[in-house]
Amino acid sequence: MTMIYKICPQSLWQVAEQEGVFKGAAIDLIDGYIHFSSGEQVIQTARLHFAGQDDLVLVEADPATLEITWESSRGGQLFPHLYGVLPMTAVRRVMPLGLGADGMHIFPDGFAAN
Repeated sequence: MTMIYKICPQSLWQVAEQEGVFKGAAIDLIDGYIHFSSGEQVIQTARLHFAGQDDLVLVEADPATLEITWESSRGGQLFPHLYGVLPMTAVRRVMPLGLGADGMHIFPDGFAAN
């Protein structure tokens, strides 16, 4: 199975690493689940929901180790949602997600939309 991705502020991710679990960003807490994107969806997610934001990280997680629910969202696409916390054991990589001069996010070397 392919990996899933979460974009979040670096400061929020540092708290998660200290606590050993990611409980979610503000929108996740409001909605009652952690929003993830597939590799095909994450670039558009960055553009639509994180435009112009710096100091972000791209968290890659293994959905095979989580109870992921795929639910219809943007344009009827199925998005991965996690009803619970994200344990650090499910995280495969954490990558910086900087901004280019054009204000668009620069996805890290080695990231391939899968």
